Amino acid sequence: MIRYAYKASLIGAAQQFELTEEGLSWRFAGRTGLWPYADITAIRLSYRPVSMQAKRFRADVTNRDGRRLSIISTSWQTAALMAPQSEAYRAFVVGLHARLAASGSTARLTAGLGRFAYGAALAAIALFALAMVGLLLRALLIGEWPGALFLVGFAAMFAWYVGGFLTRNLPRSYTFADIPPALLP
Repeated sequence: MIRYAYKASLIGAAQQFELTEEGLSWRFAGRTGLWPYADITAIRLSYRPVSMQAKRFRADVTNRDGRRLSIISTSWQTAALMAPQSEAYRAFVVGLHARLAASGSTARLTAGLGRFAYGAALAAIALFALAMVGLLLRALLIGEWPGALFLVGFAAMFAWYVGGFLTRNLPRSYTFADIPPALLP
């Protein structure tokens, strides 16, 4: 039996999940439920960093009724601290995939952002890059060397953070045997 729990917010009880012989059992906010593995229709894995936790991952599990459970790899501990739960999260997500595969599941397995959201993000980044190139050219033409250097440094930092986010969240499908390692801690 594999268990996983995390606190989605500072206020409130932990969300608890358990992989049982019957299915995925969950408990939070005074409610409980059991989703048989045959009722799970989709899993989406994604990378969702936040300011206090750069290595934050998320699994969205959808059942036949269209209800969704979000399972996150970090847990709130104090007003300023989110604790990673990397090993426990990884074990739970891999275990869930193994149980679904063993049950003969036909769940749709997707990774990253949705195609529309990903396209919108790429378009926004292209506009931002165009504006940054324009500012850089202007700074170079008027001889504003510190400003140009600042823009180059900012662009490098932006490319590092946003590039990693977009690379990990590339929309794609995967199989039970080939869980994307970039979307697991």
